[in-house]
Amino acid sequence: MALHEVRGRRDDVADIYSTPLSGAVLPKYQIPQGDSDPRVVFALIRDELALDGNAAQNLATFCSTWSEDEVHRLMDLCMDKNMIDKDEYPQTAEIESRCVHILADLWNSPDGRSTVGCSTTGSSEAAMLGGLALKWRWRERQRAAGRPTDRPNLVCGPVQVCWEKFARYFDVELRQVPLEEGATGLRPHQLRDYVDENTIGVVAILGVTYTCDYEPVAEIAAELDAIEDEHGWDVPVHVDGASGGFVAPFLQPDVVWDFRIDRVASINASGHKYGLAPLGVGWVVWRSADRLPEDLVFRVSYLGGDMPTFALNFSRPGGEIVAQYYLLLRLGREGYRAIHQTCADDARALAQAIGEMGPFTVLYDGTGGLPAVSYTLTDPATAGFSLYDLSDLLRARGWQVPSYPLPPSRETTVIQRILVRHGISRDKMELLLDDLRSAVTRLAKGKPDDTVRTGFHH
Repeated sequence: MALHEVRGRRDDVADIYSTPLSGAVLPKYQIPQGDSDPRVVFALIRDELALDGNAAQNLATFCSTWSEDEVHRLMDLCMDKNMIDKDEYPQTAEIESRCVHILADLWNSPDGRSTVGCSTTGSSEAAMLGGLALKWRWRERQRAAGRPTDRPNLVCGPVQVCWEKFARYFDVELRQVPLEEGATGLRPHQLRDYVDENTIGVVAILGVTYTCDYEPVAEIAAELDAIEDEHGWDVPVHVDGASGGFVAPFLQPDVVWDFRIDRVASINASGHKYGLAPLGVGWVVWRSADRLPEDLVFRVSYLGGDMPTFALNFSRPGGEIVAQYYLLLRLGREGYRAIHQTCADDARALAQAIGEMGPFTVLYDGTGGLPAVSYTLTDPATAGFSLYDLSDLLRARGWQVPSYPLPPSRETTVIQRILVRHGISRDKMELLLDDLRSAVTRLAKGKPDDTVRTGFHH
């Protein structure tokens, strides 16, 4: 008897919602005893996924939420390709290598054809690899000079949580410089109070998570030059370009932040953010091959050849890397510029409209950094509502707009941030503004008794 006939009728012609599986609560703690019709399982899981928020209205995420059909087709072709197995999938490995060298050239490497780098599952892994290389090179210098190696520290401003993870996981003191009044990130003059002979490096952020502005990488490097002249401490810079690494080369080509600065040792970026690739791909590139210590490279022979690997993860899909290569070829410099310029123009228009509403002060208007807007209540004490209340009302309309406090020393200031990404059109921005105005008007009349905190805030 065929599998689809075991219940006494042909399930391939039965209505999905009249099958036994659809008439029961889906298993949550145990695997079912028998198999089920794939159409039914697909439909029921699809129905549950429909309860998620609409990705096109998620203005909190930096990540790509829209892709061309060709990207979907390439991803489908790569479902069986394991990125770690370069002997079995040499052409996929070649495509990864091409992306590394293209990005090295995009970031003005002294020799993009010979430098080293790799793909990762995202910028968090890429940042940790950059941090590990900084720690290993510092430790080598300390040992060569006969100095202790037990107290490494890393200096940064307001950073994404991946750097806190790096410090905790790899036993490094994280020295986070407090945010100054009126500043949107680390300022060069603050470094002297935090850098010393045990500093493995300084992290400069190209697109601060909280405010979306760029930290002044060239000025940070210049201050470290002055510190080296005074104390002899050679402190490298790692640029966390999680978002800005795929924006600055196209929108702000005259901003010097990359390998044009001698002190920049490595750069990480998220391909799945403003690199426009699907979720699951990041990149790290070193200035030159000698900036990646050999001790961090492992060689495995059981995949069919002697394969070097220096990523933290092992098996991972190759589709996102292939999709990134497609986008680099498909868009080119001009295509990326056009997309990001449109997003930046929309962000500035959005910032202007928000500033004109009355209760808000715009902190960042999308000029000079990421295509984004951040703002706060001009007078929280008299506004009659909080930004958290505003987030709740916007969520009722499907919009996910995060509210959160600024980093330590300015944590009493709560802001909202809106990211303008590829696929978020001017029309969507106008719809958001309509809902934002309505929410402000409603809250100005007093918070309704039925307002329930959704929990969506940082």
